[in-house]
Amino acid sequence: MQSTALDLSPLWISLKVSGVATLITFFLGTFVAYQLVGYRGQWRSLLDGLLISPLILPPTVVGFVLLQLFGKQSPVGQLLQSLNVDIIFTWYAGAIAAMVVTFPLMYRTALGAFEQIDSNLLQAARTLGASEARIFWRVSLPLALPGILAGATLAFARGLGEFGATLMLAGNIPGVTTTIPLAIYSAVEAGDTRQAWIWSGVILSISLSAISLVNLWAANRLHRNQSYRLVGLRSAHYSFTNETFIDQSPPAATNLFVNIQKQLPGFTLHVQFNSGNQPLGILGASGSGKSMLLRCIAGTETPGTGQIVLNGRVLFDSRQGINIPSRDRRIGFIFQNYALFPHLTVAQNIAFGLPRQRSKNTIKQRIATHLAAVDLEGFGDRYPHQLSGGQQQRVALARALASQPEVLLLDEPFSALDTHLRNQLERELIITLKTYPGVTLFVSHNMEEVYRVTENLLILEQGRAIAHAPKQTLFEHPRTESIARLTGCKNFSRAISSGTQQVEAIDWGCVLNVIEPLPNRLVAIGIRAHQIHFQEAGAEIQRQANRKPQTTNTFPCWLATTSETPHRMTLYLKLHQPATSPKDYQLQAEVFKEKWEKLKDRPFPWYVSLDPMRLILLEENQ
Repeated sequence: MQSTALDLSPLWISLKVSGVATLITFFLGTFVAYQLVGYRGQWRSLLDGLLISPLILPPTVVGFVLLQLFGKQSPVGQLLQSLNVDIIFTWYAGAIAAMVVTFPLMYRTALGAFEQIDSNLLQAARTLGASEARIFWRVSLPLALPGILAGATLAFARGLGEFGATLMLAGNIPGVTTTIPLAIYSAVEAGDTRQAWIWSGVILSISLSAISLVNLWAANRLHRNQSYRLVGLRSAHYSFTNETFIDQSPPAATNLFVNIQKQLPGFTLHVQFNSGNQPLGILGASGSGKSMLLRCIAGTETPGTGQIVLNGRVLFDSRQGINIPSRDRRIGFIFQNYALFPHLTVAQNIAFGLPRQRSKNTIKQRIATHLAAVDLEGFGDRYPHQLSGGQQQRVALARALASQPEVLLLDEPFSALDTHLRNQLERELIITLKTYPGVTLFVSHNMEEVYRVTENLLILEQGRAIAHAPKQTLFEHPRTESIARLTGCKNFSRAISSGTQQVEAIDWGCVLNVIEPLPNRLVAIGIRAHQIHFQEAGAEIQRQANRKPQTTNTFPCWLATTSETPHRMTLYLKLHQPATSPKDYQLQAEVFKEKWEKLKDRPFPWYVSLDPMRLILLEENQ
């Protein structure tokens, strides 16, 4: 059969139908996905199944359902007739059919794009005072946009290829509803394979071109993000003696009161403390509830019960039904990964928390002030990925302080840095906190880090505050074995009273003289590894000759094994008799390499002294 002249109307109808359907599903799918991204209720699975069902059902079934919905005998059809509106067998019907079958692609792609956004970015935006609407337009949508555009492209390509539902609802009316797939079907029915090949090539070219353009845009975007130059790190510190807090300084008498409970997997977070303007370190093992405590204070998580009061303002009170949103709490949060907005420049990150009613010149001046405070002048136009880890940490600090918070929360801010950089930034943070007038909570599982940065300590264990006191008190006189372990003590023995000032260390096989009064509920005794003293060689020779103890709490010991660090040696010791294996030891002693060089060649036994003033008497946990 001879081929007929090519009618281009299917091309324009297809572009019109698919374009309108894609435009509608772009907004509708993005809106629905954003509404459901954080929903974890009991209806989530059902809603998700209903929304993606057009993607699973045969197109003819979808077309039949739509025909019943918009048919003349349906309530919708009768309403449209009363308004003198025709839908069935028009290009509008084709657009509706395309919209229904492409919506699942748009919805699922947009949902995945929103779910990929780091939740810390959204929490950071809330603590910086942003409303939910501003978070959507400034953070969520820009970050999800590449995925959403990819979904729109897939939806457009799927709309171009829609056949079954369109045929059922719109029919195959030449020049009116005949789309390219219907034109291919008609050409094949008429035996015009040439025209069928032409239309197949057209739809394939359009679909592949659209997908290729989106992939090219994404590749160029990634290339721009990776084209950066790392710069050197310079020393800096923040000072609050000039205009950093020129608008609303925290009250002279700062105070944070927290008494909350929240059920977590495996345990209940139950913490009560009161903190002033001296930095408070929160120490605990991983999973003890430290980060959750900060999130409850910041308002990004809600406690089950309790109260949080900041400088007289009630931020949360379960009895009174008060739960101030994060944006209104005036709390600065520095996350473990810094949570800088990757699509915003350094200047835009810092400006994010500034009051929006200010003039542009004022905002520029404030940004310049904060950049200078962290010694990053000239870095305002860079993006976070163009900065080193230390520079990102400084920007996060500048951004948090730019919002003029009454509380500064630091969630393990040095954990992602190398040792040299961590030490340098730690010193700078100490200088900063000395002039910061608000409340500071510093979370870490690193005992030495917390000791250097803060003055007071709150120790958490399985969600429970087991100690809250000045750091010297907790390190020198830990009350329980849990506190002693978290503050770095490595040597413990079960213990019972053996006299007025004597304790039998059961696991060490010795009786020890002690200085401190014996607690009523004594259960253990401990000593820190670096406080174990080795007798000098001359004293050991004299001791071996006399065969009588001449020093309090001095015992013979043998070396089981060693462990080495760049500057120290850890010696694993067995008291009273030689060790039978590397695992057969009772005490760990830490000595500098210089001491080890003098010690290692001595004949055994060595003699160790457990200073009565360094022994730690431990009670049972309450």
